[in-house]
Amino acid sequence: MTNLERIGLPLARRIALAAQGFGAGFGARRPDSSKPAHLRRVLDHVQLFQIDSVNVLSRAHYLPAFSRLGAYERTDLDRMAWGTGRARKLFEYWAHEASLLPFEMQPMLRWRMAQANRGEAGWSGMRVYAQERRAEAMALLDRIRIDGPQATSDFETHKGQSGWWEWSDTKRALEWLFWAGHITTATRRGNFERVYDLTERVIPAEVLAMPTPSEADAHRALIARAAAAHGIATGGELRDYFRQSPEQARAAIHSLAEEGVLVPVEVPGWRHAWLHRDARRPRRIAAQALLAPFDPLIWERDRTERLFGFHYRIEIYVPAGKRRHGYYVLPFLFGDRLVARVDLKADRQASRLIVQSVHFEPGAPEEAAGALEQELARMAGWLGLESP
Repeated sequence: MTNLERIGLPLARRIALAAQGFGAGFGARRPDSSKPAHLRRVLDHVQLFQIDSVNVLSRAHYLPAFSRLGAYERTDLDRMAWGTGRARKLFEYWAHEASLLPFEMQPMLRWRMAQANRGEAGWSGMRVYAQERRAEAMALLDRIRIDGPQATSDFETHKGQSGWWEWSDTKRALEWLFWAGHITTATRRGNFERVYDLTERVIPAEVLAMPTPSEADAHRALIARAAAAHGIATGGELRDYFRQSPEQARAAIHSLAEEGVLVPVEVPGWRHAWLHRDARRPRRIAAQALLAPFDPLIWERDRTERLFGFHYRIEIYVPAGKRRHGYYVLPFLFGDRLVARVDLKADRQASRLIVQSVHFEPGAPEEAAGALEQELARMAGWLGLESP
């Protein structure tokens, strides 16, 4: 490729932030009172909310909207994710990781469900239920069909099993049924336990009636959404958003480039950068946000380092004595830079937000400290806790 437009790193950073809902336009000024429509606009930018079981501060799926909107009613997101009737707009499935996604994306992921149904996707411990142990999984499916929504703990065979790493055969079979699209999440219980039901009793009939795209078209649609969410990205970053393989992504990127949806550009230090044709190019970003470790702006750690010069690793699984910055560390976005790391914990018994440590980056502007205090107070109020 010759004569590519050269985009400097500061502009690339602003493009990426704007695509994610920060800065100029939507996100420049948080709404005084957030409504479900604001949550939908956040989803239009980020495409999904990643789910994670860690609850030391707040469930991960709530935090990206707070970063972009400020205080909002978490019950609004609960209704969108697990409500009934027309209030429900989202479903759970494996996208980046376990994720909440808009209903209209379900057809784009049927290829992954079909792979799992054939035993070609999902963890190895589950794949056996696609073949030699399929009858066991189908028996569980029949029970859900007859008795209604069930959690793993509702099955007698699961009694006595606990913990993520102690999955019973029942849990593995249910998770295979989930991967394969036979069942999905009807709701979540108070301990965040997933309650399964038949997909056709959760996903609206009009969504299930939508034509199944070819795999090639599905991959194109996913790459296009990833490109819109990134604004500017490498090929590897585009495919990582929805966990597509290099082969799946390569053909989709080539096709979208021929169509003009993706425009090749040159960014210093990047390899094969792509700009979405509709990406905004703000001259300034006015952002102030604490970012969850699973926020889509920063979940691809190499991209975070390229864009912000910010080396970030989550240290949950690092022994306490060897952690550099803390257990659940949130980067602090100020303007268009990541300027600090804050290790936070919600002490729900004492109703306090605990700041276990703060580390400012070299060269962080002086006013960043005051802005961080404001954001911590805002987060405490949103969580119903006393300010640190």
